[in-house]
Amino acid sequence: VKEVEEIGMLLPQVEESVLSLAKFNSMVSLAAFFPFKSAQAALENMNAISEGVVHADLKLFLETNLPLSGKKKPSLGVSDAKIGAALQEEFSISIQTGGVVAEITRGVRLHFHSLVKGLTALAASKAQLGLGHSYSRAKVKFNVNRADNMIIQSIALLDQLDKDINTFSMRVREWYGYHFPELVKIVSDNSMYCRLAQLIGNRKELSEESLESLEEVVMDGAKAQAILEASRSSMGMDISPIDLINIERFSNRVVSLAAYRLELQEYLRSKMSQVAPNLAALIGEVVGARLISHAGSLTNLAKYPASTVQILGAEKALFRALKTRGNTPKYGLIFHSTFIGRAAAKNKGRISRYLANKCTIASRIDCFSEVPTSVFGDKLREQVEERLSFYETGDVPRKNVDVMKEAVKEVKAETPVVKKKKKKQAAEEMEVQAEETPAAENGAEEPSAKKKKKRKAEAEEVEEAAVTDNGAEETDRPAKKKKKQKTETVDAEEAPETPVSEKKKKKKKKEAAE
Repeated sequence: VKEVEEIGMLLPQVEESVLSLAKFNSMVSLAAFFPFKSAQAALENMNAISEGVVHADLKLFLETNLPLSGKKKPSLGVSDAKIGAALQEEFSISIQTGGVVAEITRGVRLHFHSLVKGLTALAASKAQLGLGHSYSRAKVKFNVNRADNMIIQSIALLDQLDKDINTFSMRVREWYGYHFPELVKIVSDNSMYCRLAQLIGNRKELSEESLESLEEVVMDGAKAQAILEASRSSMGMDISPIDLINIERFSNRVVSLAAYRLELQEYLRSKMSQVAPNLAALIGEVVGARLISHAGSLTNLAKYPASTVQILGAEKALFRALKTRGNTPKYGLIFHSTFIGRAAAKNKGRISRYLANKCTIASRIDCFSEVPTSVFGDKLREQVEERLSFYETGDVPRKNVDVMKEAVKEVKAETPVVKKKKKKQAAEEMEVQAEETPAAENGAEEPSAKKKKKRKAEAEEVEEAAVTDNGAEETDRPAKKKKKQKTETVDAEEAPETPVSEKKKKKKKKEAAE
């Protein structure tokens, strides 16, 4: 960069000068250009920049092209502040970010195809598009938050299903109520009402024979008898068979939706036990899933302080209270847990603050622990129970340090088995990779891991047999007939004994000569 206007940077004339190539060339000239070797290398560099890490390619480019030694120290303009800080640590040179740098980079992007020889605007745009797609694809595949996206979707669907089932059930009640209005007062449950509407159909056809099937649905003999008696003296209007068929079809749909809701709840429970077992053990699967959904991910929830977790979901009430200078809310989504409902009115705020603190600990353990376990969640739940009893009876609860020590002991007792399995799997994978790589390079096939293990076992057996059988005879053996053995212990035994046997042979020869 030869010259740049900093004071009048925002003037329209200066902004327009960046757009014209002739004026921009008078200010900026291309010193060096380093194209990426492949699309993979470009993606690696882009990922490194997004994480604020200086890639080896970038470091090499700057080292070769920046005049680090000289009277005038260069100033490097970087558009991203994070990578700028990393470069300053690496090279210890002055870094500029924002302001003028943004304008210059805008001009470079605009006239890039003109600055580099042999590059067209179409080729540059295609390369940018391809790199953007691969970067986005890699970001979608590489999900740090494990499977918490599935939890967010399933809890959203669960809430939607609750609303829909409630709306559809009210529609069935209203529709079938024209024919059998007394059934609404006898049966209050929505899904049960829909099943009964599906079963009964025309109320005039109900008889003593259908009493057993009614009992199966209602699970109460008195209610079944009341339904039968009400059907005989009902005030409802007569209904045509076509209308009944439509009511039965619709009620069948509602029943199937209710059954699917139960399956979805079970799926959510299993997902929460995999992704956030401690949070699920502490506050329950549904409330824990709502907290994760509201935060956006488990990682975001783990980053929140306890004060934010406490009022998560009550943002409107909080800002209204701040605006009107009223009382701020004591709890948000965590109100749906059983602990706050069980506490007395004066202790609700205290227990919600304590519960939010424990939720934060549980979410951080779930987010950053390698092996998922619910031990910490169970212990934290016990602590909240003790705190509740302390508010009611005055019994002093255990200290947090002691509880956490117990939890750590339990986890240590559980984890070795899991870790051993993981180590075995990793070792086997490493062996297979080590065998595959030289085979690919040399083009020759090497024996598999099983064959190697068999050979090792056979060699050990041969060594043991040789040591046990020939241990006494080793001193008398001649040096020429001795075979090379693999173990170090046998070699160590043989080394001092060989000269003794040779001396004995020499003495025998002298005696024979005399």
